[in-house]
Amino acid sequence: MYHTKRLSRRAAVLATSATTVAALALVPAGAAFAAPGGNSCDTRNNNTVQKLLECVDADGAMEHLQALQSIADANDDNRAAGTSGYEASVDYVVDVLEDAGWDVSTESFPYTYVGPSTLTQLAPITAEYETGPFTGSGAGDVTGTVIPVDVMLGLGNTSTSGCDVADFAGLDFSGQADIALVQRGTCPFADKALNAEAAGAEAVIIFNQGNTTGDDRNGLIVGTLGGSSVVGIPVVGASYEQGVALSQAGSIANVFVPAPEERPQKNVIAEKKGVNDDNVVMAGAHLDSVQAGPGINDNGSGSAALLELAQSIEKLKPQNTIRLAWWGAEESGLIGSEEYVAGLSQEEQDRIALYLNFDMVASPNYIFMVYDGDESGWLAPTGVPIPDGSTAIEKLFESYYTSVGEPYDDAQFSGRSDYDAFIRVGIPAGGLFTGAEVVKTAEQESIWGGVAGESYDQCYHQACDTIDNVNAHALGVNADAVALAVLAYSYSTESVNGVKGTAVPGGLNLPAPAGPEGTIGGNAGGLDPDLVDEDGHGHHHGPHETE
Repeated sequence: MYHTKRLSRRAAVLATSATTVAALALVPAGAAFAAPGGNSCDTRNNNTVQKLLECVDADGAMEHLQALQSIADANDDNRAAGTSGYEASVDYVVDVLEDAGWDVSTESFPYTYVGPSTLTQLAPITAEYETGPFTGSGAGDVTGTVIPVDVMLGLGNTSTSGCDVADFAGLDFSGQADIALVQRGTCPFADKALNAEAAGAEAVIIFNQGNTTGDDRNGLIVGTLGGSSVVGIPVVGASYEQGVALSQAGSIANVFVPAPEERPQKNVIAEKKGVNDDNVVMAGAHLDSVQAGPGINDNGSGSAALLELAQSIEKLKPQNTIRLAWWGAEESGLIGSEEYVAGLSQEEQDRIALYLNFDMVASPNYIFMVYDGDESGWLAPTGVPIPDGSTAIEKLFESYYTSVGEPYDDAQFSGRSDYDAFIRVGIPAGGLFTGAEVVKTAEQESIWGGVAGESYDQCYHQACDTIDNVNAHALGVNADAVALAVLAYSYSTESVNGVKGTAVPGGLNLPAPAGPEGTIGGNAGGLDPDLVDEDGHGHHHGPHETE
């Protein structure tokens, strides 16, 4: 939706900034930001930073989030890949883009859908637990004795449950149906599940570690075993509290994971052709939610920011071609984006100048983070490449935050979202992140506000990730960041890949980056190395293979 309003505070600050980001084909500072004409946002060409940021804001993005919430409400409260909620989300995005004049296509890819799973404790207490299947789980309906495997309860525990074959020695898995109960900690989830299967278990429950008081180590944990059909038995997740209950003597439970179905899914691709069609500026966000909830912050927020931008540059005539993407099945292992890149020829890959990723940009207890392309705060995990030009993208976002007076920090360049497929073929990338299950510190509260001791997103991957689970300020700031970056690179990507373009009309006057706050501590913004599998793959705000 378009909006007519006064010059926003963000645009006003940008208009008065004195220094520039180098090599972006800028005009002199004195020529920046001519006063906008009388045309409203829905009729004019928003071809300057000032005009565009007048028209992109949290209100417009929030309208798209309301639409995605309504879709979830009408489709079993989720928009997960393989469901009617995701199909309706695709239809909505296509309609918005076509109304805004974009060249839109939907591209199908193969997808194996596993429906909702259940976990029920039958003795010594009766309880139905929220759960989900690990990616790579087998299917099955198992009722049996729960056998704890080297579990270590209580704060400060150093669980290695299920990591070694020896953990299963002396445990009797010879019954008709036995369920191995293993605890998060130390080694990949796949090791725990494979060891349990080899020991004779008919099903596996992996519960959270509970070694700290943080939500990230206590809430429901559902991750990936690192591939499809890793084990032939059902593997589901549980919270720490559920694991404690299931570890009681005499515990009997039922684990159900339905048989997989082949349900091809879709990416939505929108393009606006530029003068230089051989230099493509690409930005994307995943559109799917997890099965547990509607996914309004994760990742309705990134999807909505891109839709708001798309509507606001309907009349733009870019120098470089702009391509926007809404990815499917990200929550199942980055499948949509990986299928897309794998389907590109070398020539098509070479046309893409850069890729910008926006995954969770409005967390309710946010901090602002930029993917750390220069590794000033965090080394990328072993095996994760950082293509040349990624540092320039990081600096543009940092300069934007500095220009609007917003402190920021580094998030590890881990490849744990849809930019992974792009960087693995040498395409420069960058992006923004406002945090998931990691707990905010007192120092971070003093800088960004919010509540110390609570997760950046307490509803991460849960049913409560609704329209009430977004921070409007973070959404507005980041919607502008998305818009500014795409607009800037639509004119010139010289700083990233050396391809000269044209000057941004009105200029792109930004200060030098103020520098990251350095508050992340040991968790790399929720993208710490122990959440990344051996090959560096996995969803960026896990938890996933290695814990």
